[in-house]
Amino acid sequence: MAIKPPMLQPGDTIGVVALGSPLDPNVINEGVQTLRSMGFRVLIGRYAYGQSGITAATDEQRAADLMDMFRNDDVKLILSTRGGTGVAGILPFLDYNFIRQHPKIVSGYSDVTILLNTLYALSNLVTFNSLLLLDFTSGTPSFNFNQFFAVTSTTTAPRPIENPPGIPFVSRIKGNVTGPIVGGNLASLVDSLGTPYEIDTRNKILYLEETHEPTNKVYRYLNHLKLAGKLDDSLGFVMGQCTECTVIYNTTYDDLINHFFVPLGKPLLTNLAGSHSYYKVAIPIGAVVTLNTEANILTIEEPTVTAGP
Repeated sequence: MAIKPPMLQPGDTIGVVALGSPLDPNVINEGVQTLRSMGFRVLIGRYAYGQSGITAATDEQRAADLMDMFRNDDVKLILSTRGGTGVAGILPFLDYNFIRQHPKIVSGYSDVTILLNTLYALSNLVTFNSLLLLDFTSGTPSFNFNQFFAVTSTTTAPRPIENPPGIPFVSRIKGNVTGPIVGGNLASLVDSLGTPYEIDTRNKILYLEETHEPTNKVYRYLNHLKLAGKLDDSLGFVMGQCTECTVIYNTTYDDLINHFFVPLGKPLLTNLAGSHSYYKVAIPIGAVVTLNTEANILTIEEPTVTAGP
């Protein structure tokens, strides 16, 4: 059973770090102010405002910022400013045994996907494919905040994962399977293949989503996962939306789902409001879920945080 971090409570300290690309300081400041207006304390990492080419700082510096937050007993949630590019670079510099012994909530999506799945694989820690700092603005829909706090601040279980009204789940292949859920951003997961941080999909439910990619490139990504055996290993699939993905050669994202996933005959749920959508469902990476495509329901079967200190 995976380790659940202590729940986020009013007045807790949130550590803000830059794990990937730089972010406009004004956006960082808005996010920090929003968190403070919600009643949280905020601790800003040394390199949160940094810029070192494509990334906010060197791999070692960004990793050190993250480890500093794990070492700080006051910090309950670690929130990356954004994803972007370069999160994989910090992975060799993390102390996974220390993280296992000092679990905290880690939230993010996009390129942070590779960190979320690595912390689950190497530290046995449930992580959260959910909000980044840049999502803490006045323009973020309440649905997204409700999703975030449902998985980080409550121990309610079992609990259904639901799309917002008007965006229905679509079950393509009927079935009923239970297991840990892994995954997230498709491009980030493909980057993990052939490395010590390769995603493990054996007996897992695989969640995938993508954004701003032409469908010929999405085809490449999915084919890479297929050739790596990751689709054969999975129990079933939850497909998030492909947000603003350009149709190439008259081949849509739905066409690719039909091509790669339907022939496998495994439970397949599509049209989940994924991480890059306007509405963002929160997915607890490593938590046990039931994918019931007979009833069109995705259920978190266990608490995703603990009520402890």
